[in-house]
Amino acid sequence: MGKRRLSLMKALLGGMLLSAALPPAAYYGWGQVHAAAASASLQSVSEMTQRLTGAMSNRRETITFKYAGKTTKLKAQVQSAIDQAMASDIYLYYIVDSYAFSYTKNGQSAANVTVQVKYRETQQQTAYVNQQVKAILQKIIKPGMNNHQKIKVIHDWVVLNLKYDNTYTKYTAYEGLTTGSAVCQGYSLLTYKLLLGAGIPNKIVEGTAKPAGGARQSHAWNLVQLNGLWYHLDTTWDDPVPNIEGEVSTAYYMRTDSQMRRDHSWTKSYPAATVTYAQTLSGLVSRGGNGVAVFEQLQEQLDYRLYEEKEVVSSAAELKELAGAAVASGKQSLLFRYRGSEKLLKNDLQTLYTLGLDQLAYTSSAFENTGDLKVYVTWK
Repeated sequence: MGKRRLSLMKALLGGMLLSAALPPAAYYGWGQVHAAAASASLQSVSEMTQRLTGAMSNRRETITFKYAGKTTKLKAQVQSAIDQAMASDIYLYYIVDSYAFSYTKNGQSAANVTVQVKYRETQQQTAYVNQQVKAILQKIIKPGMNNHQKIKVIHDWVVLNLKYDNTYTKYTAYEGLTTGSAVCQGYSLLTYKLLLGAGIPNKIVEGTAKPAGGARQSHAWNLVQLNGLWYHLDTTWDDPVPNIEGEVSTAYYMRTDSQMRRDHSWTKSYPAATVTYAQTLSGLVSRGGNGVAVFEQLQEQLDYRLYEEKEVVSSAAELKELAGAAVASGKQSLLFRYRGSEKLLKNDLQTLYTLGLDQLAYTSSAFENTGDLKVYVTWK
């Protein structure tokens, strides 16, 4: 999915960028009869599921078996077995491009079944992903890191090393690793593998997202479990579009359901994410102890100071003073919470030209449910 980025010229002209990826498609083919290979007959959905899971894990494209049992509901039973086989492995589910199945009956109590599967990623390519994930984790996970830190470095690595595929053709973690580019499905699959490799449970959320002023599009992201709580993590939307080297957003980092529903939606059932990560870190800091410095650093990295009322900017004079201090310290960017409309923000940003700044650009988004804006400005 795309994100909003506005170029701040003298007249402040804006533009919208959109992107999307589709979930795996499924279809049924009944027009061709296939002969099943000779093997022991399967007699239940669970046995079919087991056979299919093993074959699909090995990326078998043609899977045949004999079924010994009542065939009156065989279509539904085969479909159930396929669904369960795919559900057994989230990664497998999202690299199956399409499938079809057919069968020929041998009376009322036997049938030959053929399942055809097309994959987005081969077994060898998945093995490469697993190998690279291990190498990446060995590089970015330092001794003594807790899971909070591991999630942050994994998030940042994905954002910094992938860029969005505007051709909408690269759906896998393999393509992301080998070309440096993928759509949201590739982002979420690679994030899934890295988190899992670091021992952090997570899921892939399938839904839609709607950038400001854009159309709602299919989208995928991750849902992370940390110390018994769940948080949404969208590495795609935290990656600037067009790509900006070295820039990482945390606008969609460890979010609750209510925070995500501002522009994301989903219909499937997922674990509820109800506690804000800001609350979680605040609680950990208040407890004190040896690890408090780590949590304070995370608060700073995630700009949770913006939750403080004293940080609100509401005038051109305040903005100019804040930007002046940033320039004096050698910075070329500024993040702040703004109280006012988008129109007023544009007017106030014009005053930054009096500081001698050039090539001004900014992004803005709603800051929680406060009515304020979260604004990020860059300059040269």
